Amino acid sequence: MGILAGFMVPHPPLILPDIGRGQEKEIQKTIDAYKEVARRIGNLKPDTIVLCTPHQVMYSDYFHISPGAGAKGNFAQFHAGQVKIEVPYDREFVERLCSMPEVRNLPAGTEGERSRELDHGAMVPLYFVNQFFKEYKLVRIGLSGLSLIKHYELGESIGKTAEKLGRRTVFIASGDLSHRLKAEGPYGYQAEGPEYDSRLMALMGEGAFGKLFDFSEDFCEKAGECGHRSFTIMAGALDKKKVQAEMLSYEGPFGVGYGICAYQVCGAGPGRNFKEQYQQREKNRVMQRREQEDAYVRLARKTIETFVRTGNKIEMPKEAPEEVRNRRAGVFVSIKEDGRLRGCIGTIQPVESSIGEEIISNAISAASRDYRFSPIEPEELDKLIISVDVLGDTEKIDTQEELDVKRYGVIVTKGRKRGLLLPNLEGVDTVEDQIAIAKRKAGIREEEAVQLERFEVVRHF
Repeated sequence: MGILAGFMVPHPPLILPDIGRGQEKEIQKTIDAYKEVARRIGNLKPDTIVLCTPHQVMYSDYFHISPGAGAKGNFAQFHAGQVKIEVPYDREFVERLCSMPEVRNLPAGTEGERSRELDHGAMVPLYFVNQFFKEYKLVRIGLSGLSLIKHYELGESIGKTAEKLGRRTVFIASGDLSHRLKAEGPYGYQAEGPEYDSRLMALMGEGAFGKLFDFSEDFCEKAGECGHRSFTIMAGALDKKKVQAEMLSYEGPFGVGYGICAYQVCGAGPGRNFKEQYQQREKNRVMQRREQEDAYVRLARKTIETFVRTGNKIEMPKEAPEEVRNRRAGVFVSIKEDGRLRGCIGTIQPVESSIGEEIISNAISAASRDYRFSPIEPEELDKLIISVDVLGDTEKIDTQEELDVKRYGVIVTKGRKRGLLLPNLEGVDTVEDQIAIAKRKAGIREEEAVQLERFEVVRHF
Protein backbone atom coordinates (compact mmCIF):
# COMPACT_ATOMS: atom_id res chain seq x y z
CA MET A 1 0.00 0.00 0.00
CA GLY A 2 0.99 3.65 0.27
CA ILE A 3 -0.08 6.66 -1.80
CA LEU A 4 -2.90 5.54 -4.11
CA ALA A 5 -3.64 8.89 -5.75
CA GLY A 6 -3.14 12.62 -5.47
CA PHE A 7 -5.52 15.46 -6.23
CA MET A 8 -4.91 19.16 -6.79
CA VAL A 9 -7.99 21.17 -5.74
CA PRO A 10 -8.92 24.80 -4.94
CA HIS A 11 -10.78 25.97 -1.86
CA PRO A 12 -13.19 28.84 -2.65
CA PRO A 13 -15.81 28.88 0.13
CA LEU A 14 -18.43 30.28 -2.26
CA ILE A 15 -18.43 26.93 -4.03
CA LEU A 16 -20.69 25.74 -1.20
CA PRO A 17 -24.38 26.50 -1.91
CA ASP A 18 -24.92 27.86 1.63
CA ILE A 19 -22.23 30.45 0.98
CA GLY A 20 -22.41 31.06 -2.77
CA ARG A 21 -26.21 31.34 -2.75
CA GLY A 22 -26.36 30.96 -6.49
CA GLN A 23 -23.03 32.59 -7.30
CA GLU A 24 -21.38 29.15 -7.24
CA LYS A 25 -23.14 28.35 -10.52
CA GLU A 26 -20.59 30.57 -12.26
CA ILE A 27 -17.95 27.92 -11.50
CA GLN A 28 -20.08 24.89 -12.34
CA LYS A 29 -17.18 23.17 -14.12
CA THR A 30 -15.17 23.39 -10.91
CA ILE A 31 -18.08 21.96 -8.91
CA ASP A 32 -18.51 19.07 -11.34
CA ALA A 33 -14.77 18.31 -11.27
CA TYR A 34 -14.74 18.50 -7.47
CA LYS A 35 -17.55 15.96 -7.26
CA GLU A 36 -15.61 13.69 -9.63
CA VAL A 37 -12.56 13.93 -7.37
CA ALA A 38 -14.67 13.10 -4.32
CA ARG A 39 -16.28 10.16 -6.14
CA ARG A 40 -12.85 8.77 -7.04
CA ILE A 41 -11.66 9.13 -3.46
CA GLY A 42 -14.79 7.32 -2.30
CA ASN A 43 -14.05 4.48 -4.70
CA LEU A 44 -10.48 4.22 -3.38
CA LYS A 45 -11.71 3.97 0.24
CA PRO A 46 -8.52 5.37 1.79
CA ASP A 47 -7.53 4.68 5.37
CA THR A 48 -5.84 8.05 5.51
CA ILE A 49 -6.16 11.36 3.68
CA VAL A 50 -3.12 13.62 3.87
CA LEU A 51 -4.15 17.21 3.18
CA CYS A 52 -1.85 20.22 2.79
CA THR A 53 -3.46 23.62 3.19
CA PRO A 54 -2.08 27.17 2.86
CA HIS A 55 -4.50 28.34 5.55
CA GLN A 56 -3.14 26.13 8.30
CA VAL A 57 -0.68 27.96 10.57
CA MET A 58 2.42 28.82 8.50
CA TYR A 59 5.95 29.47 9.81
CA SER A 60 8.92 30.77 7.86
CA ASP A 61 11.20 27.86 8.78
CA TYR A 62 8.95 25.09 10.08
CA PHE A 63 6.18 22.78 8.83
CA HIS A 64 3.31 22.45 11.30
CA ILE A 65 1.56 19.07 11.42
CA SER A 66 -1.73 19.14 13.34
CA PRO A 67 -1.59 17.12 16.58
CA GLY A 68 -4.32 15.49 18.62
CA ALA A 69 -7.18 13.06 18.12
CA GLY A 70 -9.11 15.16 15.63
CA ALA A 71 -10.54 18.56 14.75
CA LYS A 72 -13.69 20.29 13.71
CA GLY A 73 -14.67 23.56 12.14
CA ASN A 74 -17.46 25.50 10.47
CA PHE A 75 -17.95 28.25 7.93
CA ALA A 76 -19.20 30.89 10.38
CA GLN A 77 -16.71 33.44 9.06
CA PHE A 78 -18.44 33.06 5.70
CA HIS A 79 -21.90 33.45 7.27
CA ALA A 80 -22.67 29.73 7.12
CA GLY A 81 -21.98 28.49 10.63
CA GLN A 82 -24.51 25.70 10.14
CA VAL A 83 -22.11 23.98 7.70
CA LYS A 84 -19.79 21.96 9.94
CA ILE A 85 -16.94 19.50 9.38
CA GLU A 86 -15.49 17.13 11.97
CA VAL A 87 -12.77 14.55 11.32
CA PRO A 88 -10.52 12.19 13.33
CA TYR A 89 -6.76 12.48 12.89
CA ASP A 90 -4.48 9.57 12.07
CA ARG A 91 -2.30 9.92 15.16
CA GLU A 92 -0.13 6.89 14.35
CA PHE A 93 0.65 8.32 10.90
CA VAL A 94 1.58 11.69 12.43
CA GLU A 95 3.79 10.10 15.07
CA ARG A 96 5.60 7.92 12.52
CA LEU A 97 6.03 10.86 10.13
CA CYS A 98 7.42 13.15 12.84
CA SER A 99 9.85 10.46 14.03
CA MET A 100 11.56 10.14 10.67
CA PRO A 101 15.08 11.62 10.72
CA GLU A 102 14.46 13.38 7.41
CA VAL A 103 11.46 15.20 8.88
CA ARG A 104 13.28 16.25 12.04
CA ASN A 105 15.98 17.78 9.86
CA LEU A 106 13.54 19.77 7.68
CA PRO A 107 12.25 20.80 10.36
CA ALA A 108 8.63 19.73 10.87
CA GLY A 109 6.51 18.62 13.80
CA THR A 110 3.41 19.10 15.90
CA GLU A 111 4.60 22.05 17.96
CA GLY A 112 3.34 25.58 17.45
CA GLU A 113 -0.37 24.98 16.97
CA ARG A 114 -2.34 28.23 17.19
CA SER A 115 -5.85 26.95 16.53
CA ARG A 116 -7.39 23.50 16.71
CA GLU A 117 -10.17 24.43 14.32
CA LEU A 118 -10.10 23.27 10.73
CA ASP A 119 -9.34 26.04 8.22
CA HIS A 120 -11.36 26.54 5.04
CA GLY A 121 -8.45 25.28 2.94
CA ALA A 122 -9.11 21.90 4.57
CA MET A 123 -12.89 22.11 5.00
CA VAL A 124 -13.81 22.87 1.38
CA PRO A 125 -12.17 19.67 0.02
CA LEU A 126 -13.52 17.59 2.92
CA TYR A 127 -17.03 18.95 2.35
CA PHE A 128 -17.04 17.25 -1.06
CA VAL A 129 -15.18 14.11 0.03
CA ASN A 130 -17.62 13.54 2.90
CA GLN A 131 -20.50 13.34 0.45
CA PHE A 132 -19.02 10.10 -0.91
CA PHE A 133 -16.85 8.67 1.87
CA LYS A 134 -16.29 9.34 5.57
CA GLU A 135 -14.42 6.29 6.86
CA TYR A 136 -10.98 7.89 6.80
CA LYS A 137 -8.60 9.60 9.18
CA LEU A 138 -6.93 12.89 8.35
CA VAL A 139 -3.37 14.19 8.46
CA ARG A 140 -3.41 17.99 8.13
CA ILE A 141 -0.18 19.78 7.25
CA GLY A 142 0.65 23.46 6.84
CA LEU A 143 3.13 25.07 4.48
CA SER A 144 6.28 27.04 5.32
CA GLY A 145 8.54 29.77 4.01
CA LEU A 146 11.24 27.20 3.29
CA SER A 147 12.39 26.40 -0.24
CA LEU A 148 10.38 24.35 -2.72
CA ILE A 149 12.97 21.59 -2.35
CA LYS A 150 12.14 21.35 1.37
CA HIS A 151 8.43 21.09 0.55
CA TYR A 152 9.18 18.30 -1.92
CA GLU A 153 11.29 16.51 0.70
CA LEU A 154 8.41 16.66 3.18
CA GLY A 155 6.25 15.04 0.53
CA GLU A 156 8.83 12.28 0.06
CA SER A 157 8.67 11.55 3.78
CA ILE A 158 4.88 11.45 3.67
CA GLY A 159 5.03 8.87 0.88
CA LYS A 160 7.54 6.74 2.80
CA THR A 161 5.41 6.90 5.95
CA ALA A 162 2.33 5.70 4.07
CA GLU A 163 4.31 2.76 2.69
CA LYS A 164 5.86 1.80 6.04
CA LEU A 165 2.47 1.81 7.74
CA GLY A 166 0.77 0.00 4.85
CA ARG A 167 -1.85 2.73 4.74
CA ARG A 168 -4.21 3.16 1.81
CA THR A 169 -3.47 6.87 1.46
CA VAL A 170 -4.82 9.66 -0.72
CA PHE A 171 -3.09 13.02 -0.95
CA ILE A 172 -5.08 16.25 -1.37
CA ALA A 173 -3.10 19.38 -2.28
CA SER A 174 -5.41 22.29 -1.44
CA GLY A 175 -4.60 25.59 -3.11
CA ASP A 176 -5.99 28.21 -5.48
CA LEU A 177 -3.87 29.47 -8.36
CA SER A 178 -3.31 33.18 -9.07
CA HIS A 179 -5.40 35.76 -7.22
CA ARG A 180 -4.54 38.48 -9.75
CA LEU A 181 -6.31 37.53 -12.95
CA LYS A 182 -8.65 40.51 -13.33
CA ALA A 183 -8.66 44.20 -12.45
CA GLU A 184 -12.09 43.79 -10.86
CA GLY A 185 -10.94 40.76 -8.86
CA PRO A 186 -10.21 40.89 -5.11
CA TYR A 187 -6.48 41.55 -5.60
CA GLY A 188 -6.42 43.37 -8.93
CA TYR A 189 -4.56 42.39 -12.08
CA GLN A 190 -0.92 41.48 -12.67
CA ALA A 191 0.36 40.14 -15.99
CA GLU A 192 2.12 37.39 -14.05
CA GLY A 193 -1.29 36.10 -12.87
CA PRO A 194 -2.60 34.64 -16.14
CA GLU A 195 0.94 33.57 -17.07
CA TYR A 196 1.28 31.65 -13.82
CA ASP A 197 -2.04 29.86 -14.30
CA SER A 198 -1.24 28.95 -17.89
CA ARG A 199 2.18 27.53 -17.03
CA LEU A 200 0.99 25.80 -13.89
CA MET A 201 -1.99 24.08 -15.48
CA ALA A 202 0.13 22.92 -18.42
CA LEU A 203 2.69 21.20 -16.23
CA MET A 204 0.20 19.84 -13.71
CA GLY A 205 -2.02 18.54 -16.48
CA GLU A 206 0.93 16.51 -17.73
CA GLY A 207 2.21 15.53 -14.29
CA ALA A 208 5.53 17.20 -15.15
CA PHE A 209 6.26 17.98 -11.50
CA GLY A 210 9.92 18.82 -12.04
CA LYS A 211 8.85 22.09 -13.65
CA LEU A 212 7.42 23.29 -10.33
CA PHE A 213 10.98 24.24 -9.38
CA ASP A 214 11.24 26.59 -12.37
CA PHE A 215 8.94 29.20 -10.80
CA SER A 216 10.97 31.89 -9.07
CA GLU A 217 9.87 33.24 -5.72
CA ASP A 218 9.50 36.76 -7.13
CA PHE A 219 7.34 35.55 -10.02
CA CYS A 220 5.06 33.58 -7.69
CA GLU A 221 4.68 36.57 -5.40
CA LYS A 222 3.71 38.88 -8.25
CA ALA A 223 1.25 36.29 -9.54
CA GLY A 224 -0.38 36.12 -6.11
CA GLU A 225 -0.45 32.33 -6.16
CA CYS A 226 -1.82 30.35 -3.25
CA GLY A 227 -1.12 26.65 -3.67
CA HIS A 228 2.30 26.24 -5.28
CA ARG A 229 3.87 24.84 -2.12
CA SER A 230 0.94 22.47 -1.57
CA PHE A 231 1.35 21.13 -5.08
CA THR A 232 5.08 20.67 -4.51
CA ILE A 233 4.53 18.62 -1.34
CA MET A 234 2.13 16.41 -3.29
CA ALA A 235 4.74 16.03 -6.03
CA GLY A 236 7.20 14.82 -3.40
CA ALA A 237 4.68 12.30 -2.07
CA LEU A 238 4.43 10.94 -5.63
CA ASP A 239 8.21 10.85 -6.11
CA LYS A 240 9.40 7.93 -8.27
CA LYS A 241 5.82 6.85 -8.89
CA LYS A 242 4.25 6.43 -12.31
CA VAL A 243 0.99 8.37 -12.43
CA GLN A 244 -1.88 8.80 -14.83
CA ALA A 245 -2.27 12.59 -14.89
CA GLU A 246 -5.57 14.22 -15.82
CA MET A 247 -6.64 17.86 -15.85
CA LEU A 248 -10.30 17.92 -14.85
CA SER A 249 -11.07 21.63 -14.91
CA TYR A 250 -9.80 25.21 -14.84
CA GLU A 251 -11.80 28.40 -14.29
CA GLY A 252 -11.12 31.94 -13.11
CA PRO A 253 -14.29 34.04 -13.46
CA PHE A 254 -13.85 35.92 -10.17
CA GLY A 255 -10.21 36.92 -10.72
CA VAL A 256 -8.86 33.85 -8.88
CA GLY A 257 -7.70 30.70 -10.67
CA TYR A 258 -9.31 27.38 -9.72
CA GLY A 259 -7.62 24.29 -11.13
CA ILE A 260 -8.38 20.62 -10.48
CA CYS A 261 -6.09 17.75 -11.52
CA ALA A 262 -5.99 14.05 -10.62
CA TYR A 263 -3.05 11.65 -10.38
CA GLN A 264 -3.72 7.91 -10.21
CA VAL A 265 -0.67 5.92 -9.13
CA CYS A 266 0.09 3.18 -11.67
CA GLY A 267 3.22 1.62 -10.21
CA ALA A 268 6.89 2.48 -9.85
CA GLY A 269 8.41 5.29 -11.89
CA PRO A 270 12.11 5.52 -11.09
CA GLY A 271 12.61 8.12 -13.82
CA ARG A 272 10.24 10.49 -12.03
CA ASN A 273 12.88 11.44 -9.46
CA PHE A 274 12.32 15.16 -9.96
CA LYS A 275 14.21 16.41 -6.91
CA GLU A 276 17.35 14.50 -7.85
CA GLN A 277 17.14 15.77 -11.42
CA TYR A 278 16.73 19.36 -10.23
CA GLN A 279 19.59 19.10 -7.77
CA GLN A 280 21.88 17.74 -10.46
CA ARG A 281 20.96 20.62 -12.77
CA GLU A 282 21.61 23.09 -9.96
CA LYS A 283 24.93 21.46 -9.13
CA ASN A 284 26.02 21.76 -12.74
CA ARG A 285 24.90 25.40 -12.85
CA VAL A 286 26.79 26.26 -9.67
CA MET A 287 29.93 24.53 -10.96
CA GLN A 288 29.76 26.51 -14.20
CA ARG A 289 29.34 29.73 -12.25
CA ARG A 290 32.26 28.87 -9.97
CA GLU A 291 34.54 28.36 -12.95
CA GLN A 292 33.73 31.88 -14.16
CA GLU A 293 33.99 33.71 -10.82
CA ASP A 294 36.36 36.67 -10.67
CA ALA A 295 38.78 37.55 -7.85
CA TYR A 296 36.13 39.43 -5.85
CA VAL A 297 33.69 36.51 -5.73
CA ARG A 298 36.46 33.93 -5.21
CA LEU A 299 37.56 35.92 -2.15
CA ALA A 300 34.00 36.01 -0.79
CA ARG A 301 33.52 32.28 -1.40
CA LYS A 302 36.84 31.34 0.21
CA THR A 303 35.91 33.51 3.20
CA ILE A 304 32.50 31.87 3.60
CA GLU A 305 33.76 28.31 3.16
CA THR A 306 36.60 28.79 5.66
CA PHE A 307 34.41 30.49 8.24
CA VAL A 308 31.55 27.98 7.99
CA ARG A 309 33.90 24.99 8.24
CA THR A 310 36.34 26.28 10.85
CA GLY A 311 34.94 29.46 12.40
CA ASN A 312 38.12 31.28 11.37
CA LYS A 313 38.54 34.49 9.42
CA ILE A 314 40.93 34.23 6.47
CA GLU A 315 43.89 36.52 5.83
CA MET A 316 43.93 38.71 2.76
CA PRO A 317 45.39 36.58 -0.10
CA LYS A 318 48.66 37.95 -1.41
CA GLU A 319 47.54 37.24 -4.98
CA ALA A 320 44.49 39.50 -4.68
CA PRO A 321 44.40 42.32 -7.29
CA GLU A 322 45.78 45.68 -6.26
CA GLU A 323 42.32 47.32 -6.29
CA VAL A 324 41.06 44.68 -3.86
CA ARG A 325 44.05 45.18 -1.55
CA ASN A 326 44.36 48.96 -1.67
CA ARG A 327 41.13 50.70 -2.77
CA ARG A 328 38.31 51.46 -0.30
CA ALA A 329 34.57 51.29 -1.08
CA GLY A 330 31.28 50.10 0.32
CA VAL A 331 30.59 46.44 -0.51
CA PHE A 332 27.57 44.13 -0.43
CA VAL A 333 27.93 40.35 -0.42
CA SER A 334 24.83 38.41 -1.52
CA ILE A 335 24.32 34.65 -1.19
CA LYS A 336 21.63 32.59 -2.92
CA GLU A 337 20.68 28.91 -2.64
CA ASP A 338 18.13 27.09 -4.80
CA GLY A 339 17.27 30.42 -6.40
CA ARG A 340 16.36 32.06 -3.07
CA LEU A 341 18.22 34.68 -1.07
CA ARG A 342 20.23 33.02 1.71
CA GLY A 343 22.03 36.04 3.11
CA CYS A 344 22.97 39.61 2.18
CA ILE A 345 25.01 42.07 4.22
CA GLY A 346 26.86 45.18 3.13
CA THR A 347 28.20 48.61 3.93
CA ILE A 348 27.14 51.85 2.26
CA GLN A 349 30.44 53.53 3.11
CA PRO A 350 33.72 51.67 3.65
CA VAL A 351 34.61 50.77 7.24
CA GLU A 352 37.60 48.52 6.53
CA SER A 353 41.02 49.35 5.17
CA SER A 354 40.35 47.97 1.67
CA ILE A 355 37.73 46.46 -0.60
CA GLY A 356 39.21 43.05 0.16
CA GLU A 357 38.80 43.45 3.91
CA GLU A 358 35.30 44.80 3.30
CA ILE A 359 34.46 41.65 1.31
CA ILE A 360 35.87 39.37 4.02
CA SER A 361 33.96 41.11 6.81
CA ASN A 362 30.65 41.29 4.94
CA ALA A 363 30.92 37.74 3.58
CA ILE A 364 31.20 36.39 7.13
CA SER A 365 28.23 38.51 8.21
CA ALA A 366 26.10 37.45 5.22
CA ALA A 367 26.80 33.78 5.98
CA SER A 368 26.25 33.91 9.72
CA ARG A 369 24.72 37.16 10.96
CA ASP A 370 21.87 38.06 8.63
CA TYR A 371 18.97 38.06 11.12
CA ARG A 372 16.54 36.90 8.42
CA PHE A 373 18.25 33.54 8.02
CA SER A 374 19.88 30.82 10.07
CA PRO A 375 23.69 30.53 9.70
CA ILE A 376 24.86 28.63 6.64
CA GLU A 377 25.76 24.99 7.31
CA PRO A 378 28.74 23.12 5.77
CA GLU A 379 26.47 20.89 3.64
CA GLU A 380 25.11 23.97 1.89
CA LEU A 381 28.43 25.29 0.64
CA ASP A 382 28.41 23.50 -2.71
CA LYS A 383 24.96 24.94 -3.52
CA LEU A 384 25.72 28.63 -3.04
CA ILE A 385 25.64 31.32 -5.71
CA ILE A 386 27.60 34.38 -4.55
CA SER A 387 27.81 37.90 -5.91
CA VAL A 388 29.74 40.97 -4.75
CA ASP A 389 28.58 44.55 -5.37
CA VAL A 390 31.13 47.33 -5.06
CA LEU A 391 29.36 50.63 -4.50
CA GLY A 392 30.25 53.88 -6.20
CA ASP A 393 29.89 57.30 -4.62
CA THR A 394 26.41 58.31 -3.49
CA GLU A 395 24.73 61.52 -4.64
CA LYS A 396 21.61 63.24 -3.33
CA ILE A 397 18.73 63.65 -5.77
CA ASP A 398 15.55 65.71 -5.62
CA THR A 399 13.01 63.44 -7.30
CA GLN A 400 12.52 59.77 -8.10
CA GLU A 401 12.56 60.66 -11.80
CA GLU A 402 16.35 60.79 -11.43
CA LEU A 403 16.41 57.08 -10.60
CA ASP A 404 16.68 54.08 -12.92
CA VAL A 405 15.89 50.76 -11.29
CA LYS A 406 18.36 48.90 -13.50
CA ARG A 407 21.24 51.38 -13.27
CA TYR A 408 21.03 53.00 -9.84
CA GLY A 409 20.67 51.72 -6.32
CA VAL A 410 18.70 53.92 -3.93
CA ILE A 411 19.18 55.10 -0.35
CA VAL A 412 16.23 56.54 1.59
CA THR A 413 16.73 58.57 4.76
CA LYS A 414 14.26 59.83 7.36
CA GLY A 415 15.92 61.19 10.48
CA ARG A 416 18.13 58.40 11.81
CA LYS A 417 16.44 55.75 9.69
CA ARG A 418 18.25 54.78 6.54
CA GLY A 419 17.52 52.04 4.02
CA LEU A 420 19.31 50.86 0.88
CA LEU A 421 18.37 48.73 -2.09
CA LEU A 422 20.78 47.62 -4.77
CA PRO A 423 20.00 48.13 -8.48
CA ASN A 424 18.99 45.54 -11.05
CA LEU A 425 17.41 43.04 -8.65
CA GLU A 426 15.14 40.23 -9.83
CA GLY A 427 11.52 41.07 -9.14
CA VAL A 428 12.12 44.81 -8.61
CA ASP A 429 10.91 46.32 -11.86
CA THR A 430 9.92 49.89 -11.01
CA VAL A 431 11.40 52.84 -9.14
CA GLU A 432 8.28 52.89 -6.96
CA ASP A 433 8.92 49.29 -5.91
CA GLN A 434 12.58 50.08 -5.27
CA ILE A 435 11.81 53.01 -2.99
CA ALA A 436 9.02 51.13 -1.17
CA ILE A 437 11.28 48.18 -0.39
CA ALA A 438 14.09 50.46 0.79
CA LYS A 439 11.62 52.22 3.10
CA ARG A 440 10.42 48.93 4.56
CA LYS A 441 13.99 47.86 5.22
CA ALA A 442 14.57 51.12 7.11
CA GLY A 443 11.33 50.94 9.07
CA ILE A 444 9.99 54.05 7.32
CA ARG A 445 6.27 54.24 6.58
CA GLU A 446 5.36 54.20 2.90
CA GLU A 447 3.63 57.60 3.02
CA GLU A 448 6.56 59.38 4.72
CA ALA A 449 8.71 61.77 2.70
CA VAL A 450 12.39 60.84 2.53
CA GLN A 451 15.71 62.17 1.30
CA LEU A 452 16.74 60.19 -1.78
CA GLU A 453 20.27 59.27 -2.81
CA ARG A 454 21.42 57.20 -5.73
CA PHE A 455 24.56 55.24 -6.50
CA GLU A 456 25.94 52.92 -9.15
CA VAL A 457 27.56 49.57 -8.51
CA VAL A 458 29.96 47.22 -10.18
CA ARG A 459 28.49 43.74 -9.76
CA HIS A 460 30.88 40.79 -9.64
CA PHE A 461 29.58 37.25 -10.25
